[in-house]
Amino acid sequence: MPWSVRWVGGCGAQSQKQCKKSSFAFYQAVRDLLPVWFLEDMRTMEVFHWEDGGKVSVYSPSEALLYALVHDHQPYARHLLTKFPQSALAVPSQSFSCCQSAPHLAMAVRYNRVRVLFRILKAIQTLPPGDRAAHLDRQGCSRVEGGKTALHMACELVRPECLLLLLGHGAAPCLQDSAGNTPLDTLLQQISHMPAANMRAKLLCLDCLFFFVPQDLKFAMKQQLLDNRRQWQDLLGENRFQCLVGLAPPSLFVGAMRVLIRTISPEHFPEALDNLPLPHFLKPLDLKLES
Repeated sequence: MPWSVRWVGGCGAQSQKQCKKSSFAFYQAVRDLLPVWFLEDMRTMEVFHWEDGGKVSVYSPSEALLYALVHDHQPYARHLLTKFPQSALAVPSQSFSCCQSAPHLAMAVRYNRVRVLFRILKAIQTLPPGDRAAHLDRQGCSRVEGGKTALHMACELVRPECLLLLLGHGAAPCLQDSAGNTPLDTLLQQISHMPAANMRAKLLCLDCLFFFVPQDLKFAMKQQLLDNRRQWQDLLGENRFQCLVGLAPPSLFVGAMRVLIRTISPEHFPEALDNLPLPHFLKPLDLKLES
């Protein structure tokens, strides 16, 4: 089996080749959803990286978690986040990532790994407040993510479940990316794309954002909405359009949901959604995730 390969010490080309074999073997093992105990034996006993200056190292919990995210290995992600709650969310090594930041939230959104995202957000809640905000509102790599936060990416990729989880756990809904766009701007740009594909999911994302953004939010697309009023009324519906451009207050339902959702602390989100005094069909999304 490929994962039975062992690294042999030394600093020559043969050792570099062996590192690559071991590295690919670990990637295959995670991809094939092999048992957690087996993956951890591989991770801690093999040498996988060959770095500048001849330095060799094993995969860190952070790097292993990225593989678990890509391949949706939920038991392995749960193990890493439970046993290494801080180091699993640390910055990967320079040989593993193109920029020195922790990309786990963005990766979870990109691959739509809702359950793993939920566990990452729970792990983030155990961190000090400053570290928590740094993870939730981190601007992504300028080359890969265009300086977007995970919340921007949830809007860009139209991931309603990811969007609601991020908002409910404290992600800031008003931050701008490197182009000056808020998550709302990013979502409106997706809504305006023609043909109007996946419109139901896009409007669901917009409705979720309504519950968390302030009523007087300033966003770059506002003037475009006013300049192309008829088009945007058709896309959004009259009520959403009027509320967005400030011509009418939010509906009583939106106002009530803003108040109710504020009563839910991030530590109890989204479980406490089930306890809201509302009929089931009025609740934003059915997020029944194992805590």
